[in-house]
Amino acid sequence: MTLRLYDTATRSVRDFVPREAGKVGVYLCGLTLQAPPHIGHLRSGVNYDVLRRWLTASGFEVTFIRNLTDIDDKILVKATEQGRPFWSIAYDNEQILAASYRALNVLPPTYEPRATGHIPEMHELITRLIETGHAYPATDGSGDVYFDVASWPAYGSLSGQSPDDMQSAGDAPERGKRDPRDFALWKGAKPEEPADAYWPSPWGRGRPGWHIECSAMCWRYLGPEFDIHGGGLDLTFPHHENEIAQSQAADLPFARYWVHHGLLGIGGTKMGKSLGNTLDLDYVASLGVRPVELRYYYAAAHYRSRIDYSEDALREAAVAYRRIEGFVQRAAERVGAGHLGDLPGGYVAAMDDDLNTSAALAVLHEVVRDGNTALTAADDVTVRTTLAAARAMLDILGVDPLDPAWTGGGRADDLRGVVDSLIALALEQRAQARTRKDWAAADAVRDQLKQAGVVVEDTPQGPRWTIGEQD
Repeated sequence: MTLRLYDTATRSVRDFVPREAGKVGVYLCGLTLQAPPHIGHLRSGVNYDVLRRWLTASGFEVTFIRNLTDIDDKILVKATEQGRPFWSIAYDNEQILAASYRALNVLPPTYEPRATGHIPEMHELITRLIETGHAYPATDGSGDVYFDVASWPAYGSLSGQSPDDMQSAGDAPERGKRDPRDFALWKGAKPEEPADAYWPSPWGRGRPGWHIECSAMCWRYLGPEFDIHGGGLDLTFPHHENEIAQSQAADLPFARYWVHHGLLGIGGTKMGKSLGNTLDLDYVASLGVRPVELRYYYAAAHYRSRIDYSEDALREAAVAYRRIEGFVQRAAERVGAGHLGDLPGGYVAAMDDDLNTSAALAVLHEVVRDGNTALTAADDVTVRTTLAAARAMLDILGVDPLDPAWTGGGRADDLRGVVDSLIALALEQRAQARTRKDWAAADAVRDQLKQAGVVVEDTPQGPRWTIGEQD
């Protein structure tokens, strides 16, 4: 079975056929850096990281581009409110975003371009559009340049909207537009905006519109035509619609597949800074949920489905992951970590079916059940094969408990050694109490460890401990 992906442009699940055999170019619309990321933003990074890992596991050489929008109306508003340079706000939020992605084991992109680093490419595209009659400089002296929506008959094809039903683009004053639906490619410098938020251009000092930046960066890093363009479902219109129009009007074939992910909402509404309903990684940590468990929570839902956040659902996902983690740890203790094994056929079929991670996880849970049965029966051959298969499946989802990303490094390893020693001392005291049949003292040690978040389990091989809830 070949990989099939849902393509928003055709509204169908299509066989994935890359532009060039064995190679895949992917562009993911990254964040606008006016504020730190929330867990809705981070779902996007995890979803496309799973796609990338699956493409790689399927034998493709993947070039993965994830941009950063570091100049935008929202960032300039924040700069004015805070009395800070716009680039300072963008940079600080970029660092938080990068740390969040590392915490969630999201692989770094092949390239992560910033909008402000690609002004010349934007100028070239805008010039092309003006020369071919698809764009025009405003005649009101503003320095704005607009895309002429009426000049592109296919406009609205991605989102399924008719231009006749569309309202004003709303990204610039209408006084300089020929048509309210026209959108800004270049925005002339305004007196009320930060004085350093501009670049010279053939149309006067100004800055790029939101949409032109992605067309320019796709072109720069992936060429005139590439395979997959990704982003949240909320970007379909107007952002991605505008990207298609301006790119194809500039004679760039652009993306062959449009792969959009569902949003993570809360209380039935979109999660957003403007609504004051955002949750970040620190909040998730305050619930006792680890980043690996949050990643599992994301992966357990199909990437196109909407997730309505609830603490109960997040905790349930964490408990489910801990069961898997417990098997991996027990099996590794018995037969060694080994190597990643072959992927079961059912798992491969599920992932090839538009990244059906929920069906893939059903296969994983079946393998884990077999592995736990083998552990109980001391069937080391089966333990070894199920562990290898389980780790291979978990690795695709980025949640293999034995991945160095989750086992820590540096200072984390030092602290783990200290914790190991302290818990070993407590368990030795418990063992001595049990030897002298002082059950009250033994239970007290166990209960104190549990209060500290350490669960002790007595096994035929001796006591073992884990961090978290006992299932």
